[in-house]
Amino acid sequence: MVLSNSRADLNREIALEQAHVDRVYDNLNVATASAKSLAESGREIYVSDRTSWTREEDSTALFERDAFAYQAARRLAILDAEHEGLVFGRIDLADDDARYIGRIGVRDRDYEPLVIDWRAPAAEPFYRATPTAPMGAIRRRVLRCRDDKVIGLEDDLLDSTRATNLPIIGEGALMASLTRARGRTMRDIVATIQAEQDEAIRAPYQGVTIIAGGPGTGKTVVALHRAAYLLYTNRARLERGGVLVVGPTNVFMNYIERVLPSLGEESVTLKAIGSVASDTLGMSSERMDNAEAATVKGSLAMVKLLGALVRTPLNDHPEALRVRVTVKGEVLTLDADALARIRDQVLSQTKLNRGHDLAFNLVVSALKAKLPEDVEISPVELDEQVREHPSLTRFMASWWPALSATRVLARLSDPRLTHRLATQFTPQQRESLSGSYAWLRGSESDADTGRGWSIADIALLDELVHILGPVPDEKDRELDLFAEGEVAEVLTTADLLRLERSKDPAEDPQSTYAHILVDEGQDVTPMQWRMLRRRGPQSSWTIVGDPAQSSYPFQDQTTSALDELIGRAKRRTFTLSTNYRSPSEVFDLAARVITKVYPDAELPRAVRSTGIEPLLTGTDSAGLPGALRKILLDLAGTVNGTIGIITPPSRLRDIQLLVLGDERLREFEDRLIVVTALQAKGLEYDGVVVVSPDEIVAEAPGGARVLYVALTRATQRLVTLDVETSQWRGLLD
Repeated sequence: MVLSNSRADLNREIALEQAHVDRVYDNLNVATASAKSLAESGREIYVSDRTSWTREEDSTALFERDAFAYQAARRLAILDAEHEGLVFGRIDLADDDARYIGRIGVRDRDYEPLVIDWRAPAAEPFYRATPTAPMGAIRRRVLRCRDDKVIGLEDDLLDSTRATNLPIIGEGALMASLTRARGRTMRDIVATIQAEQDEAIRAPYQGVTIIAGGPGTGKTVVALHRAAYLLYTNRARLERGGVLVVGPTNVFMNYIERVLPSLGEESVTLKAIGSVASDTLGMSSERMDNAEAATVKGSLAMVKLLGALVRTPLNDHPEALRVRVTVKGEVLTLDADALARIRDQVLSQTKLNRGHDLAFNLVVSALKAKLPEDVEISPVELDEQVREHPSLTRFMASWWPALSATRVLARLSDPRLTHRLATQFTPQQRESLSGSYAWLRGSESDADTGRGWSIADIALLDELVHILGPVPDEKDRELDLFAEGEVAEVLTTADLLRLERSKDPAEDPQSTYAHILVDEGQDVTPMQWRMLRRRGPQSSWTIVGDPAQSSYPFQDQTTSALDELIGRAKRRTFTLSTNYRSPSEVFDLAARVITKVYPDAELPRAVRSTGIEPLLTGTDSAGLPGALRKILLDLAGTVNGTIGIITPPSRLRDIQLLVLGDERLREFEDRLIVVTALQAKGLEYDGVVVVSPDEIVAEAPGGARVLYVALTRATQRLVTLDVETSQWRGLLD
């Protein structure tokens, strides 16, 4: 073993590694040419000049041509995508074998491996080996490459008893990567995955895998690497069924969007939680409700309220809930109670938008039963007169119209209806709920635009789609359940129910997936878990979260919803214990805050120290622009990467305008990122300014737990800027 940091030794080792990388790229060029040739061969297998018919053998050739072209196109896409940093690691084993690790596997012309895919079993020692359990490995080397050029090396010694001739360069890849400046998007950690992270990544796909851990432990990036690993080991199943990755906000999704492509995986759907139901609703949302309204809408008690909304006719005035038809001078009437029983009977058997014909038939049957026995009329004539009565047609149009989810949810804008139906909530909660839909009052057409609905509303609308069923086309309504003649005499209610069920295929309008990865799972409300479960009724799951960072205040409800989702499926939990992001000085401050409000928080161990304590400052509202400007200019000259300005929602727009409108700050526009504390979830910045912590606590559903999120985003420097008050500092005592 030779420990060395000399420039000559480094250059010599880089030259040796460059020779192998050159060989890899030479073979890669051959593979690329082969793939292009394969695609061309696929096109030439068969080109038909027939325009009207195809023989069976020609169809087979067409299929072969398409299959060849598809596989070649896939291979070309991977090869083109992986030219940057394709080779990133090497593991030297005790038997003098050296394995190179990369983003995809590459072999030479004799089919000998030049690079092993990082997900392959042979690559495990690169991630799992430690000095106490070296797994037959002596040295781990991380190669820093720019395109196809090796520009740096970092070594970790794993077995000092056998490393007699191997030079050890640098101070270790992990610590080197942690001190590097951050950009606007997340980088993969494929070269520096640690042993406890690798264990979670390579866990079996079946059942539910929970990845837990405090801030900075790498939960998100580990989960994304797990998605790439599962696609590698279960490709046929997961590519066919699909993989869905769900995150808290569009800001977060933009931040992580390049991680999976950098690992060679493009066949994954990424959606923010407010976009999950775009498949059924045709819209999404980024708007957040105020804390109280968001909490109410996330509660499982909303299921009962939505059911009551569906069971309550649009026009529920007492006079409207009565139907009268006249037959042979006899007035046949059904009152509100009888109609309510029919409504409940239908809705217990089918969805509202599939139940119109069944409801109509049950109303007709109930009206016919009201006719006195001494009235002389044939069964067929009685049936025709009741069915074709104009008043019944008008009544059914208002009592059982086809309903969209938006039209039903918009009814909560009526405070009287909300207060009458939402008995499970307090008067204040009912007022907050109805008030959140004030934008709909007096403008029913706005309900269908999608512009005003919040993220929490998306889950409620999806629940209503599940309850209501899709709105039928007019042609679907033109179904005559009765043939002419005496059929009406023998058709019973049970027959009607069976007929209704047989014509309803119980189709699922939502997309479903084979595997669903949910990040920031602690923020997913019970209603949102119901929405997600409909996308994965048979799927395996990876769920990432930390209860200490939850913005939803009732964790018992969330736990109950999650337990219902998991059911009897196999559950495994991995808890990541090391904070790689936050300097110890920053995390010590954040830990003092969270332990005051959430004593059971699992606090990770921060492994880095900068020697720089967080700076706690304050100003008044008038002095905020000047104070913030000075802090940002100081940070821009101190840290090299991004600077996050984390603000309460009420100040977001003003601070965005300040940053954009200041000529001096615009010089750092690419580095300054203004977000709310909830938008900052899962993100990290080299420098962070937390503006008005007291207002963040007051305006966020999770209170001080959301402040804990804001305080743990910095990788280098943290500054807090109180505005008028500094009550949060009482948590530091």
